[in-house]
This record gives sequence, structure tokens and C-alpha cells, in this order.
Amino acid sequence: MSLTLPYPAQLDLQGTRTIARWRPLVQWFLAVPHLLIAYALTVLRAVLTFIAFFAVLFTRRIPRPLFDAIAMTFRYEWRVASYVLFLREDYPPFDFRSTADDDGADPHARVTLAYPERMSRWQPLVKWLLAVPHYLVLFALGIAAMVVVVAGFFAVLITGEYPQGLRDFLVGVHRYNLRVQAYVGLLTDAYPPFSLQTG
Repeated sequence: MSLTLPYPAQLDLQGTRTIARWRPLVQWFLAVPHLLIAYALTVLRAVLTFIAFFAVLFTRRIPRPLFDAIAMTFRYEWRVASYVLFLREDYPPFDFRSTADDDGADPHARVTLAYPERMSRWQPLVKWLLAVPHYLVLFALGIAAMVVVVAGFFAVLITGEYPQGLRDFLVGVHRYNLRVQAYVGLLTDAYPPFSLQTG
């Protein structure tokens, strides 16, 4: 019997599906400060990943502070995305603690990345190529997610509640995307599963 370990990149969303009906109309606007910061953190992550490339290539390791900073950018991005997409009502915190484990500052949107002690030296050269099947799946999922966001928008406007199945799908798409980014972004050598589920 084989023991299946959870994937090193985990993303989840907790909390009520009840959303005030007016929220989808303005929530994106309320998030503008967060969106500007998230964009800046995305640029920072690209720079840190470039540094990580050479660190892995020459030492087979990512320095822990570098890894934690990259993890923070993904966590911040997910907190903002889950709010902008009105998957939850609570305003995300302006929290920049660099840690691979979720810091608990936002109990609703969580991202945890497991720090690898050693990594393959050659994989940074080919991960982008190995991930091509995942890019194709993400493209299809992205189209489906746009349809789901529109359906969720009207569901919340009419009922004041985000349908569970639609919300689970969007969370799953973001989880899948995080796993692919963590793999290509040199945070893990574990090939991502073709799954939207936790684990």
C-alpha cells in the first residue's frame, strides 16, 4: 500500500457563501489598492524566481527567505483574487509576512507551500516544457472560469449566495494554477496532478 502525500502547494477558501447582493457591483473597485499591490508583487515574484533559477542551478536549493517571500506573493494574490471574484465578503488584510506556511492573517483564503530541502539541478531547464500539457488544460479552465464568474455574478445578484458548485470550481481552478506556477516557478520538483481537488 502506498502513502500519497499532499501536493507541496495547497490553496483553499473557507467561510460563508452568503454575499450581499450589491457586492458584485463594487467589490472589484474596493479592491483597487490590493490589485495595485498584487501587480507589484507579481513583478517582484518574477525577479525572485529569476534569482531562484540560478540558486537551484548551482546549489540545488532555494534560500529559505527567498522561498518564503515568493510564497507570500502567491498568498497575497489569492486573497485578493478571492475577494475580487466576490467568492467571499470579508476585505483581505494588507499582510506581507514572508512565510511558506499560511500565517493565518486571513482565515478565509489560505495558501501554504512546503519548503523543499533539495531540488533537481537540471529540472529548471525543462520544467516550462514539461508543463505544456498543464498550460493547455489551464487555457480551457480559464475559459470555463470566465463563464462561471458571470454565472456567479448573477447568482449573487439574485439570491445573495454564491452557488457551492460554482465556487468550488473557481477555487479548484486557482488551486490547479497555483500548483502549475509552483512547479514551473521552481518551488517544487513534484509534477502537478491533473486535478482541481485538494490533496
